[in-house]
Amino acid sequence: MDKNSSIIPVARSSMPDFQEYMKEIRDIWDSKWLTNMGIKHQQFEHQLLDYLGVPNVTLFSSGHFALESVFEAFGLTGEVITTPFTFSSTTHAIVRKGLTPVFCDIRFDDYTIDSDKIETLITEKTCAIIPVHVYGNPCQIESINRLAEKYGLKVIYDGAHAFGVKYNGDGIGCFGDATMFSFHATKVFNTIEGGALAYSDSKLRHILDQIKNFGIEGPEAVEYPGGNGKMNELQAAMGICNLRHIDSEIAKRKTAVERYIAQLDGIEGIKLTIARKDEQLNYAYFPVMFDGYRKSRDEVFDELKANGIHARKYFYPLTSSYSCYKEKYSSEKMPVAKYISERIITLPLFSDLSLEDVDRICKIIKK
Repeated sequence: MDKNSSIIPVARSSMPDFQEYMKEIRDIWDSKWLTNMGIKHQQFEHQLLDYLGVPNVTLFSSGHFALESVFEAFGLTGEVITTPFTFSSTTHAIVRKGLTPVFCDIRFDDYTIDSDKIETLITEKTCAIIPVHVYGNPCQIESINRLAEKYGLKVIYDGAHAFGVKYNGDGIGCFGDATMFSFHATKVFNTIEGGALAYSDSKLRHILDQIKNFGIEGPEAVEYPGGNGKMNELQAAMGICNLRHIDSEIAKRKTAVERYIAQLDGIEGIKLTIARKDEQLNYAYFPVMFDGYRKSRDEVFDELKANGIHARKYFYPLTSSYSCYKEKYSSEKMPVAKYISERIITLPLFSDLSLEDVDRICKIIKK
């Protein structure tokens, strides 16, 4: 590695000014109310309702716990159709709740689940479709919802990548029966750790609150065998601060993405994803597929790493190829997902990534 070159991580957490956060948590210190749905929790939840433009929001300690909770709240049993081209959390949440994932192949253009291939996978055991808005790219929402209505299935979107995304002018959390958002530290929007569910049926709130708080109804009343999935007050305070700056953070990411596109678009063997007119993206990731390029994905990845640039093979391997699942599933049955997973990386992208660093990354790729 060039000793004069600085390390560029694949992601970096967005954080408010230190004094801004200190001011936000001052009253937490005074009240000593650190958790159990306090003032900051309530304030943050209310602000999210407005920002996301959704009818209902419930906060959780993580996006993963939120996903498990909504499966439990709906009482799902049997099979769910989902994608193997996702982070491990999606598949693990399904399995941990006693459900059976049925993997569907993905689309070549935006890497989301291919709705044209879903119907053949539906059986009498199918209870839901769990699509993923991969890299923040919206799924084929209309066709997925039509299938769900036709067969009476729940649609629960994994929107871990999609905070702030809009489709046809509506917040991405407005579609399906529910959408999970992740507020992990590396996401576009973070609460250090945390997550949320947006959902259409307000009747879910009560059971979700029970699931995340030990089923406690009162000092002497416990009505449900719940767990502990509450977002604490310090996390909520971070969310309140970061929400003030989210639009400018997304705008900075967009600037970096536009520079990447200007440098790499049109190069033979390099495939980029470009937003459609009906989408307002959050620029969560910048995926690049090397398909017929003069160097393989792995060679490009290694060259970047040698120069202190940390890209990510995201998603590789497919979740269906994990050692805990590969005996049951064959990735060969998802040829598009397998093909893409072996050729794609996400390049560094965060709000304070300089254009000079973007140019440096692209120069190495084009070298």
